[in-house]
Amino acid sequence: MISRRAFHKMAAGWAGLIGMSNSSMAKVSVSAKEAGYRMPEEAEKHERTFMQWPVNNVVHSDPSFLKMLQQSIADVANTISEFEPVVMLMDAAYEKSARNRLSERVTIWHIPTDDLWCRDSGPLFVKNKDGGLAISDLNFNGWGNKQLHENDGRIARRVAEYLDLPVFDNGLVGEAGGFESDGQGTLIAHESSWINPNRNADSRQEVETRLLEAVGGDQLIWAPGVKGADITDYHIDSLARFVTPDTILIQLPDEIDTRDPWSASAYETYDILKTATKPGGGAFELLVLSEPFDTRVTSPDFVAAYVNYYICNGGVIAAEFGDRSKDEAAQTMLSDLYPDREIVMLNVDPIGETGGGIHCATQQQPAT
Repeated sequence: MISRRAFHKMAAGWAGLIGMSNSSMAKVSVSAKEAGYRMPEEAEKHERTFMQWPVNNVVHSDPSFLKMLQQSIADVANTISEFEPVVMLMDAAYEKSARNRLSERVTIWHIPTDDLWCRDSGPLFVKNKDGGLAISDLNFNGWGNKQLHENDGRIARRVAEYLDLPVFDNGLVGEAGGFESDGQGTLIAHESSWINPNRNADSRQEVETRLLEAVGGDQLIWAPGVKGADITDYHIDSLARFVTPDTILIQLPDEIDTRDPWSASAYETYDILKTATKPGGGAFELLVLSEPFDTRVTSPDFVAAYVNYYICNGGVIAAEFGDRSKDEAAQTMLSDLYPDREIVMLNVDPIGETGGGIHCATQQQPAT
């Protein structure tokens, strides 16, 4: 099967560009969970949204497409900035050209980037009961060293230094797009993104323990996922999302195609979630969102995930793909699920062509 996001296998030297530290940052020897920190649910109030400006011409070798991709990132940032502050990370050398596309409401921080996937390489914030923030570093390694990450592998710690926040690091390697959290201690994830020697060689139990420690979680529901067919090894946030601790939204094709690993895996994840038990007992409510069919882009690499939306203060920013009936149905469902938020649907096809969506391109900083 053709990968959904083109692989960029770089020299082994780039594999070491993870876990960078700075002596000025407070490094904490206990885990985030042991220290009383947890990752808040995305719907809780934000201080700001972080995003990354894509610039690397090895990752994006077509200059014309890179400009289109940058415009899509600017469109997302400008839209979110109508609801809350947005910080765009980039090397200072790109500020002048980027500023022509970015709203004045978007602030630029001079932290160099390679690509746009702030959900994965950006700072993962955790918060304690007193409102104090810290960052859990998941040691981003380019999705198992499939893509160069000289700058992206340093972003989480550079943001921590910029904000003078402590950093938790228990050695886990992965990406925040690889799990979903209800903010109350329950996570869902695909094993393929975590129990994988390109990130972690440990047992499932050891990886589970470390992931729960990193985000202050108590329960992790695993589904198998798909290894090696895309660069992320099948991130869960393009398939299933918590709406509330009791409700999970999952996007499925109208019919299962057993010849298609994505279709088969999606239904397998659905079956597992359908039989999973909530911490207090009882089943989750599973809501199904129909996958678009008649999309503007028909490439097999294209990601058309309505569920890869981003929740910001007062809004939900989601993608539309040109399938009129399915787009309208997705907007209606999101409006029903988030009645107190404005639903904004954007054409971000260039982001979908590179293998992700709006959620993949954003990372929230919780309000204190």
